[in-house]
Amino acid sequence: MIQIKRAYEKREQTDGYRILVDRLWPRGLSKATLHADQWLKEVAPSTELRKWFNHDPEKWKEFIRRYKAELKGSDALKELRTLAKTNPVVTLVYAAHDEEHNNAVVLQSLISSPAKRISPAKRI
Repeated sequence: MIQIKRAYEKREQTDGYRILVDRLWPRGLSKATLHADQWLKEVAPSTELRKWFNHDPEKWKEFIRRYKAELKGSDALKELRTLAKTNPVVTLVYAAHDEEHNNAVVLQSLISSPAKRISPAKRI
């Protein structure tokens, strides 16, 4: 199971393996407070994309498109998928205030339901 959680929420036993998926460390939190098992900053959006998006819901669809393009062929995404397969519960930890429009939401979607491939015969 893949779940997402804000870095500022209390760690719970049900969190399983916790992975921080932000490029920047969450403001005001120590390593002991965050309780992340791993920091996979390479899977986070590029600095340029993060600054462009600026957590603006109006840019959400375009952010998803650009972020997926950045992740295409990414070793960090492959590592994240492997961690998701080898741990019964994985919690993707993020610092954004917006719980619906952030990179962890995109990652959860990518890992939970891999993109369906269109067979060559069905392509238009």
